[in-house]
Amino acid sequence: MGAEPDHMGTPCQVILLMTDTQRTDMLGCYGNAAMHTPHLDRFASQGVRFDRAYTCQPVCGPARAAMFTGTFPHSNGMWGNSMALGDNVKTLGQRVHDQGIHTAYIGKWHLDGGDYFGLGRCPDGWDPDYWYDMRCYLEELSPEDRARSRRTALCEDPDLTEEFCFGHRCSDRAIRFLERHTEEPFCLVVSYDEPHGPFVCPREYVDLYRGYEWPKSPNVWDTLEGKPEHQRIWAGPALESDRDALTLRPLYFLACNSFVDHQLGRVLDAIDRHAPEALVIYTSDHGDALASHCLHGKGPAMYEEMTHIPFLVRWPGEAPAGAVCPHPTSHIDLVPTVLDALGLPQPKLLEGRSMLPAIRDPRSAVNERIFMEFGRFEVDHDGFGGFQPVRAVCDGQYKLVINLLCTDELYDLAADPQELTNLIDSPAHAAARDALHDRLLEWMNQTRDPFRGYCWERRPWRADARPATWAYTGYTRQRENEEYEPRQLDYDTGLPMADAQRPK
Repeated sequence: MGAEPDHMGTPCQVILLMTDTQRTDMLGCYGNAAMHTPHLDRFASQGVRFDRAYTCQPVCGPARAAMFTGTFPHSNGMWGNSMALGDNVKTLGQRVHDQGIHTAYIGKWHLDGGDYFGLGRCPDGWDPDYWYDMRCYLEELSPEDRARSRRTALCEDPDLTEEFCFGHRCSDRAIRFLERHTEEPFCLVVSYDEPHGPFVCPREYVDLYRGYEWPKSPNVWDTLEGKPEHQRIWAGPALESDRDALTLRPLYFLACNSFVDHQLGRVLDAIDRHAPEALVIYTSDHGDALASHCLHGKGPAMYEEMTHIPFLVRWPGEAPAGAVCPHPTSHIDLVPTVLDALGLPQPKLLEGRSMLPAIRDPRSAVNERIFMEFGRFEVDHDGFGGFQPVRAVCDGQYKLVINLLCTDELYDLAADPQELTNLIDSPAHAAARDALHDRLLEWMNQTRDPFRGYCWERRPWRADARPATWAYTGYTRQRENEEYEPRQLDYDTGLPMADAQRPK
């Protein structure tokens, strides 16, 4: 039967539901009444809504790498799409499976180093009987249907059924898993590609939004003056466009948003029938700019529209219904949370912490601050700005963004939620800025960031930065992965290291 929880009230069943490219304001429960998301809204009313949850990197693959390894992209080696996890990096599935608990992953994976669709092979730790990535889906289709499945225009075909769509087939497998394994401990992940493009769903969901205009927030008029150069390059000709005349009608994006809500509803209904006491977590990997700050998509910018993601938790008898947690939360905490919920030990190398205290009492703050990063969007492509090293920290009020190759950013989210005014050179904010900067540098050191060095400290606005030295902090920081490999050896002695971090 597997491991039993070692403390009262902990569930033996954990379910993680996730979508792709879903902003918080694409859910009704986060305040946008125009969104047709009844199932997620109902789910939110049954548990805790986290209002300040963030991705670790606003790109599909790296975001998922952090979510499923409990280590940041710079630690696990996947700091761009189409970059595989390091061979010695273990996923949540491996860690839970190796403790005797059934694990199953259904849906988009994006962690095997292959193309967008994946390799179609079940990775170690997950049940191959339920494995179903996007490559598996495409291989079920004829060549003609494969091409059709990548065309947004298919949404207008009256003959398109939901059974044709990837999301529906993922839900079918999830429901089958829940029906068959209701009496055993398990960890189930259901990962939808929707509402990510190319936006394919039945026409009934398109009809919900015909004629609807997405409301323009004030930052649509951002001129990017005083902002990083790469953002202006990214915006391109749009910077000179007439923002007053701009109309935002993401018709098919929003249609797929409601379609995936329907699919989540099918799975939530099955959970109610077969695993009603399970800890259920819902989130999305990242958001989308949707013309905010004159940008589209996601990439090397830490604006709220791209990094602030929905995060909902239901846990009957433990998580209070209808509660809201206002404190900073990060995807880096998912693996520690699931392991804690299943009564399993916390490995030393995890870079987050369990959220169970905040799930049980949403007034509790698990993190004083959260961290984010960016390395590269897509290793296979020359586009998307190429290498753009970014590190960021947010404490709920202030967000500091270090853009290594150009201008840094500081925003006061309380006074300027639209992130229009860059305060990086503001004398009145220097103390708060420098305090966050110190925490950011500590985090880069503690997590063995391979890109760390004096250049991150010696920013033009940091008057008290230490002189540049070749040794920088003078420390060695060896990897700790004691569950899966022998303790590393000290270079100076050849003996097992006593302290992973020490002067050298």
